[in-house]
Amino acid sequence: MSTPWLSNTYLVADDHGIEAVMVDAGGPVEPLLELIERERYELALVLLTHHHHDHVAELDEVLRRHPGTPVLIHALERDLVPAATADLVPGKTLTVGGLTIEPLHTPGHTLGMVSLLFNGTALFTGDVLFDGSIGGVHAPGSTTYADQKASIMETLLTLPPQTVIYPGHTTATTVADELETNPFVRIWSGRDPEGAEPCTAFGKPATLILFGDDYDGGYKAWVRWPDGSDDIVPGSQVSRSAPADASTSGPRA
Repeated sequence: MSTPWLSNTYLVADDHGIEAVMVDAGGPVEPLLELIERERYELALVLLTHHHHDHVAELDEVLRRHPGTPVLIHALERDLVPAATADLVPGKTLTVGGLTIEPLHTPGHTLGMVSLLFNGTALFTGDVLFDGSIGGVHAPGSTTYADQKASIMETLLTLPPQTVIYPGHTTATTVADELETNPFVRIWSGRDPEGAEPCTAFGKPATLILFGDDYDGGYKAWVRWPDGSDDIVPGSQVSRSAPADASTSGPRA
């Protein structure tokens, strides 16, 4: 896990102890590169969940040490990562030694976000779903709240409850734990009620549906705009007090 971003880089090896796959490359990658050398793995693939800098920052170092390693990312984001060599195609299973890898298209945080299911039991979710939180939809290349919700509720959390989730930031969790304890999921599944607190988000009037803890010690907010549309925004952009005159409140400078 990187110190500045709390983003995770993973190395997954097959049971034969021969071939390995790296998931993202935000760093620090040196401990993983040392592990590859010590265990004499072949680095077969680098798979990128999405293009954001905190997930690709040390990709060049990986390729310097392992030149020619294929780097796969969704076609919708391939142009954003010059070192990518091929497309990561949702629905097209990859086989690396004893590993089977199923790419799942999970847009929301970015258009080409891909989650990766290894051997049906280990799920790498990038910035879609975290332990107790979810990814926002205001980062570069993001799509919509509807996409994010569908990716979580209709794709990721339909997997078996015992599936272990390895998120793009901080600690691991499971499908069962997120269904039970994630506050966003609990509202979506009808287990908890929506909030109705007036607030401002990005300086505009809104209704605060949920103000939840985020992976970095901050907050993630689900807000509803006056037109009825929903949004997931950084908690730092939310003021939990109604504007004096909502009809004239505008964006902050």
